[in-house]
Order: sequence, then C-alpha cells, then structure tokens
Amino acid sequence: MKPKKEVTIYDIAQKLELSSATVSRALQDHPAINKNTRKKIQETARELGYRHNTFASSLRKQKTNTIGVIVHELNSNFITSVLAGIEKITTEAGYDLIIAHSSESFTKETANASNLFHKRVDGLIASLAFDTKNLEHFQPFIDKGIPVIFFDRVEEESENTKVIIDNYKCGYIATSHLIEQGCKRIVLVTANLKRNVYAQRHKGYVDALYDNNIPYDKHKVLIKDLSEQCGREAALEILKMKPMPDGAFITNDFSAAVCMRTLKENGIRIPEDIAVVGFNNDAISKIIEPQLTTINYPGIDIGEIAARHLIDNLKGVSSTKHTNTIVVRSDLIIRQSSIKKKTGH
Repeated sequence: MKPKKEVTIYDIAQKLELSSATVSRALQDHPAINKNTRKKIQETARELGYRHNTFASSLRKQKTNTIGVIVHELNSNFITSVLAGIEKITTEAGYDLIIAHSSESFTKETANASNLFHKRVDGLIASLAFDTKNLEHFQPFIDKGIPVIFFDRVEEESENTKVIIDNYKCGYIATSHLIEQGCKRIVLVTANLKRNVYAQRHKGYVDALYDNNIPYDKHKVLIKDLSEQCGREAALEILKMKPMPDGAFITNDFSAAVCMRTLKENGIRIPEDIAVVGFNNDAISKIIEPQLTTINYPGIDIGEIAARHLIDNLKGVSSTKHTNTIVVRSDLIIRQSSIKKKTGH
C-alpha cells in the first residue's frame, strides 16, 4: 500500500480558500486571526490528518525544544529517580527528552553524544560511563554554545556545571558509623576508582580508618562492577578472609542486599557477625532483612536541579560557562543491618 501524502498547510488553505499565512497563524493560535476562523481551520486540519512539522519549524527557529540525556545505565533505582526529576522540570518548561544510555561504555557514550548533537538538542544532561577517559566527545556542544550539565559521575577538573553529592563525606560517615559500632576489620566493596564518585568514597573510607588508628589493608578493598553478581562474589570473598571482616561498606544497595543474602545463606548473622552499610537508599534497602543502613542519595533532587539549571541557561537566566559545582545534601540513614551496639533507652 502506498503511504498517504503528508497533508500541508497549503492543502488546508486550498480547501478553505484562505491564504497559507492565515492558516499557519491559526494553527499557532495567533490572536490576530478571528476566533471562528481559527476554530474552522483547526477542525479542518484535524479532519485532513494534518501533522505539525516540528522539524521544519525547528530549523527555522534554530531550536528543537528537546533536551538530550545520557545515562550510564537504565536498570537503577537512582537513575530512574534522576530521570523522574529531569522529566518533571523539562515537561513544565515545554521540552521533550531524548534519553540515551551508554551501558557503561565510553565508545557507546561517544556515539550517543554525536547522535544527540546531530539531532540538534538544545541542551544536554549527562552522567559518565565507568571507563570514560576524557570529555572531547562533548566539545561540539561547547563549541556551538549548547549547555552541558553533568551529574553524579563527572570529570572533576572540567569547567562544566556539575551536580553531585559530597562522596568523600559520605564515604567518611559510612565508615565512621561502622567504627562507632565497634568494627575494626571493614571491607569496602566499590567500583572503578578512576571514576570520581568511587574515588571519593574510597578516600573517605581511607581517612576514616586513619583518623581512628585502623590500618588500611588493600586486600579489604574489592573493586567490582556493583552488579547482582558482584554482591555474590563479594560475599564469597568476605567468607574466605581470615579473620573475617566485622564490617562492610558496599557502595550500592542492590549489591549490598545480594551480599547480605549470600552471607546469611552461609550462616553469617547480620549485624552480629558483620555490620553492613549500603549506598543510594534504594527501595530494596527497606525490603531486605534486616533493613539496610544506607546513604540517602536524593536522585529526584539531583535531576530537578540539573534540569532547572539547564532550562535557566537556555532562557538566558544564568550561564553554565563558569565553573559551577552544585553539591546536593545527602545523609546516613541508620537501620538494623549495622547496629551492633544497643543504645540505652
């Protein structure tokens, strides 16, 4: 079957014996066109199956009213909540989103950036993949004056606007909490230390040990990909350690939950034998037994702040040209998985 020819404003104009300029204005609800004429034109457009040519009008206005978002994964509670925050603000401002994900691959991230650039997005919000080495693939946006805002996983030396939490402080307070509970052999399960978030959490962990006169042991730092499999592997490695660690800081709630379950299957009691702290405050942290102590990472706030800054920049309200790091508040939520010391009430 031959596809039907696209209906244009000229077809509507011809049918109603009006000028194409009148039709064009009426379809944009222009007040200069008589109310009845507007209504008639809009009804005829619907009958004929007219579709507004966003692409043509975008080229004329040099604006597509779309914002690109590059994330490193999609199956994450944190990323889902960030996207919800971005979507809330961009929808209110009349922008559509194009979401691309890099699956933790620098190569794919580069292709995504190029694709979104050619789709002429008005702005970009991005979180970097595990192995992203530089930001050259974002340079075409910068050269064209298209605002780019990074969140969570960022290049700390770059001059772009960044929306982050204080990962160093979070690593420090999580480790300090375990030390306060009497833990002396604390294992850290984290990801690639080349990425800012994991490097900073690791630094917080190291400094908390140092400040409490606990020697740092590189064998107690397990670098993983923070997947389901990682949680299982971490638990099996913990079980082999002699003596076994009495505390674990796992920088992802899902991995922490899988690790806890595997330890329990092997007869380990939580928190009596090993106290556990996670990261993100994902839904699973409240479902796992015992409930998981974790760092609250407010994804919705991060998304809203990043999107608001981008929209303000597009409206000319602010400039993302200046180095601008926005640190969003995060805190420790203490639950049963880490409480070894009973507080007297």
